[in-house]
Order: sequence, then structure tokens, then C-alpha cells
Amino acid sequence: MAEKVLMKGNEALAEAAIRAGCRHFFGYPITPQTELAAYMAKRMPKIGGVYLQAESEVAAINMVYGASAAGVRVMTSSSSPGISLKQEGISYMIGADLPGLIVNVQRGGPGLGGIQPSQADYWQATRAVGHGDGHVVVFAPSTVQEMADSAASAFELGDKYRVPVMILADGLLGQMMEPVILPEPLADDALPKKPWALTGHKGEREHTVVNSLFLVAAELESSILERAERYQQISRDEQRAESFLTEDADVIVVAYGAASRIARSAVVKAREQGIKAGLIRPITLWPYPKDALEATLASAKAYLVTEFSTGQMVEDVRLVVNGRKPVSFFAHTGGVVPTPDEVLEALRLANEGEVFDIIPFQGKLTRKKEVQNG
Repeated sequence: MAEKVLMKGNEALAEAAIRAGCRHFFGYPITPQTELAAYMAKRMPKIGGVYLQAESEVAAINMVYGASAAGVRVMTSSSSPGISLKQEGISYMIGADLPGLIVNVQRGGPGLGGIQPSQADYWQATRAVGHGDGHVVVFAPSTVQEMADSAASAFELGDKYRVPVMILADGLLGQMMEPVILPEPLADDALPKKPWALTGHKGEREHTVVNSLFLVAAELESSILERAERYQQISRDEQRAESFLTEDADVIVVAYGAASRIARSAVVKAREQGIKAGLIRPITLWPYPKDALEATLASAKAYLVTEFSTGQMVEDVRLVVNGRKPVSFFAHTGGVVPTPDEVLEALRLANEGEVFDIIPFQGKLTRKKEVQNG
């Protein structure tokens, strides 16, 4: 049986990426993900890999583009403002059908914000990670173990569908230490072949081109529509979520990442008090796990969304529910983390039939606005 080791989330993700075949890392330091880059700086030279601290985030993502075009497994990591700087390069990767792992250990924003944990980059990751008609697959781990596990999944899906993949974590998970079982290292000959990569044709195949520029509109449309077909397949086949006590739940909390750990505690407390509560935890944020929510609509009476933002994922929940049941929202933002008791109180209100958006301020439960749905 594999041995458990105590590791910080950032470092566990880095080691798991190495074991998944990543030998190229390009990045730039920013809190709270710096330990990931520092770990790569120590490990890569020892295993014949490449670590390079670029002169900027813009340079780093374009180095990822080049390495991916050459067919290798490559990654970068940053935190919220740094990901904003990488957006142009991510869009170029999408347009060139290049896989690659992008890690965002979120901090508070907008702007420089603060270094405390946040989930306010949800819209950026799932809606506007780069310009144009494009998506990246987005994983949202909730434990250090999942930080490690998601690295292998990210590389596998990226190579399978030729898309960039993002792991969207936050400062809590990046800095948290927990026992983790690391995956066995992947053998070099187990890595997928990439006939599209720029490795030299040696007179044995046609030339390959990696490019995102199409000057003829019809050719660009054809490229976009072909990619859209892959997105449809991803949306159909790659949704991932965890359900907890949802079978008989009257009120279901929807939360991801570190927020789901708090929500789970609140659900357990609610059950102890006779409230039939459950939890749906999205593991993929794109594609959004609509099927997991749909499966509960016949039995659940209400939904409560909690996240570390002023309300972003809640819009996806409301899109799925589509007015069939009430959806309420409770959260803190700006690096303030809600307590299980606060979520429990919001859960109790939802169970009593109230429909609300609440963001506490200085300890007071004040309504942001009254929501009418359901």
C-alpha cells in the first residue's frame, strides 16, 4: 500500500505533475502559489527537467505554448492577477489546440487585492479565460489529495481533447498541509503520442503546423466549429461532481473547493438538528456538472450556494435549476472565509422557505438583495 506523506497543497500538486510526466515548468512568483514554483525549481534539475522563472507572466505562458507545440507535458502556475496577464497566451493556446496545465491558486481581488483565499476568479476561468470562442477544462480540488489527483487528470484530458486545462484552487488549499498518497510515476513510454507536434518529420510524414491565425473567415469558422464539437463531447462526458446526503435532502448546498469543506460541516450540523440537508460539490467547473444537479430536482425543495465571492457560480446553479426551485446565496468575499455556523444559519433560512442573497459585513447578516425565483 502506498505510503501517506504530509505535504502542502502547492507542493503536492507540483510533485504529482512531475509524476504525471511533466518535465517543463515556466512561471513567475506570486503569493499564494509561490511554493509550487519553488518546489519545481528544486526538483526539475534533479530529474532532467526544465525550470525557468520567466521575466513576466506573459513570457511564461508563451513558453508554455512553445513547449506544448513540441509535444511535451508542460505547466505554469500563478495567482489571480498573474492569470489575467496570461490570458492572451491562453487564448493563443486554445486557438492552436495546444494542451497544457495552468494552475491558479486564487487570491482576493480585483487588482492586487490581498493574499487571502478567494474564489472570485470563477467567471474568468469558466467564461473569459481568453478572447474568442474558447474554453479550458477547469478542475476545482477541495483537499490536498485532490490537488495531487487533479494534476494527472488535467494532463490526461488536455492531451485527449487538445485543450488547455486549469486547476482552480485557492490560498487555503495551496497553503494547507494534509496527508496525501502520491501517484506512481508514469513511465516515459506511457505518455501519449502526438503526431501533430513539431518534432521534425524526418521525411516520414507530412509537415505539421501549430498556429492560431486564420486570415480567411471560412477557415476560421471551420476551425472554431470543429473545436466546438470537442467542447460538446467534453460537456457530455467529462462532468464530475460529488454528492453527499442528497438522496432525501430537502435543502441542497452547492459549493466547490475550500468552500465545500465548510459547507459539508454545516450539512452535518444541520442533519444533527433534524434538517434534511445535502451537498453537491462540483469537481469540474467547466464543464459544469449539470447532471448532478438535475438528478436532485425532483426531490429537493430548495438550493443554497456558498462561495468565496459576491456570487459567480450561483449563476450556473440558477441556469440549471431554471426557476423550478428556489436558489439562495450566502457568502463572504475579499479573503474573509465564512464559518460553518454562518452557513448553517443560511441553510436554516433556506429550509424555512426564505429566498435570499446574503453577504455578511462586519458580522451582520445583511441582505444584498431579495431574490425572486422558484
